[in-house]
Amino acid sequence: MKQVNALGRRKSAVARVYLVPGKGNITINGRDLNEYFAEDSLRYIVNQPFEVTGTAAQFDVKANIDGGGIKGQAEAMRLGIARALCEVDKEAYRPALKAAGFLTRDAREVERKKPGQPGARKRFQFSKR
Repeated sequence: MKQVNALGRRKSAVARVYLVPGKGNITINGRDLNEYFAEDSLRYIVNQPFEVTGTAAQFDVKANIDGGGIKGQAEAMRLGIARALCEVDKEAYRPALKAAGFLTRDAREVERKKPGQPGARKRFQFSKR
């Protein structure tokens, strides 16, 4: 199997994921997973597709992440890894990943601030007189 690449997005974060057979090493922007995502919860999010499909320590992952915050980046990476695993073996991995909801792009984005208002939906206090 050659290198498989996929794209994952969440909020304003974009993760380009490259998957190759290996020992389970995950490199993000040239740094190790434990160094890049210091929190256990974020590392758990990134590893979820491997746990669901039972492929932990079978693939090496190299990812380039741009934009967003750390939570959005972790979720973008989860989507990218799930899509890459689907390209590796669609019949074996797709049903489990789809059932877990890892193949769905979460399209929620921040609503823009409107002019003459303090926020996207908030209004200044109304005064009748």
